[in-house]
Amino acid sequence: MDPQQVLTIGRDGLLTLLTVAGPLVLVVLVVGLVVGIFQAATQISEQTLSFVPKLLAAFATLAVAGPWMINTLVEYIQQVLQSIPNVVG
Repeated sequence: MDPQQVLTIGRDGLLTLLTVAGPLVLVVLVVGLVVGIFQAATQISEQTLSFVPKLLAAFATLAVAGPWMINTLVEYIQQVLQSIPNVVG
């Protein structure tokens, strides 16, 4: 296995990670920003007010994008497993 193959596998893994985690992180970030603005405007400092909406948004995002996320991860894992004979030999 040469260094180029290692870098390619690592790069593809990181790209897959960013692609799969991106929607979830962005939705939670936007919800956190909206809740933060709401808390600043109303001067409410309740911790559960910032946690519960983010949790609900994360679950909703996983419900909507979950099948696509699983499919993307399965395709990547299949690609890596199928390339093992080429990498080892």
